[in-house]
Amino acid sequence: VQLQASGGGLVQPGGSLRLSCAASGFAFRTSDMFWYREAPGKRRELVATITPDQPATYADSVKGRFTAFRDNALNTIYLQMNSLKPGDTAVYFCNRKEGIIDFWGQGTQVTVSS
Repeated sequence: VQLQASGGGLVQPGGSLRLSCAASGFAFRTSDMFWYREAPGKRRELVATITPDQPATYADSVKGRFTAFRDNALNTIYLQMNSLKPGDTAVYFCNRKEGIIDFWGQGTQVTVSS
């Protein structure tokens, strides 16, 4: 399993970013996929869940601002982040689970600051 996240950067409050996570080494089309984030001094938290055939679900803190989706032709998931706030500053990770095993991408830093 390989997960390669990209798209992070520095953005001003109110701005937007789109994260990508390219996946390989498993049956992507039938897999649930996840976005997590870890802010300094805080526990890693689930941001969005993307299933093969249901609408994505979100943490309350990002509902209405973030949209997670997948492109099965490219084996890639995305996280469109709008109306970013300083509190969204974190390292963002894509994730896949096999039973009790978690597979993580390397993370991409998102910094929201003026």
